[in-house]
Amino acid sequence: MDSKKSIVYIVDDDVSVCRALSLLLKAHGFSVQTFSRAQDFLAFKHLKLPSCLVLDIQLPDINGLELQEALAERQLRIPIVFITGHGDIPMSVKGMKGGAVDFLTKPFTKKKLLDAVGQAIGKNKIQIKEQAEISKIKRRVKTLSARELEVFRLVAKGMLSKQIARKRGTVLQTIKIHRGRVMQKMQAKTLTELISFAQKAGITPSRF
Repeated sequence: MDSKKSIVYIVDDDVSVCRALSLLLKAHGFSVQTFSRAQDFLAFKHLKLPSCLVLDIQLPDINGLELQEALAERQLRIPIVFITGHGDIPMSVKGMKGGAVDFLTKPFTKKKLLDAVGQAIGKNKIQIKEQAEISKIKRRVKTLSARELEVFRLVAKGMLSKQIARKRGTVLQTIKIHRGRVMQKMQAKTLTELISFAQKAGITPSRF
């Protein structure tokens, strides 16, 4: 893992904890940004780098679990490593169900933190790659004509060309031409790949 191209955000109202974690992570090559309040982190313009959030449960404004929910609402996909000195099983379960990578109870070892951060950064790299692919697919969708988009939607639903032609009251050859253009514009090599693109782009029958 290339930690030099990754950033770790720390949200903890204990200045000494922020300082200690920051020194540890910087010593292992990570860029670090610390915050004492959850609202400050939400207001921060996050860098477009693989990242993770080391988050204390107990905070003075909104708590860590509430911040996790706020990030989900804003669709900010930053993997979270929870840390706490007051953790209990319900908190841990709720945090993990919300997608947290780990839940560390203070005091924890340097290795546990570094392992958790490494796992979280790795997860975010995959998320960034997937999001880039989805964005590329959506750009291709925008090049489709209204009729091509309709054919794409019906193909994604699992309909054959002859079924689409019957549904649209048109000849089979016309549908085949539209389908061929969809394949070309979407840069799909196979029907399976085309359906996969539809799923990733969120194209479902109810949307059109």
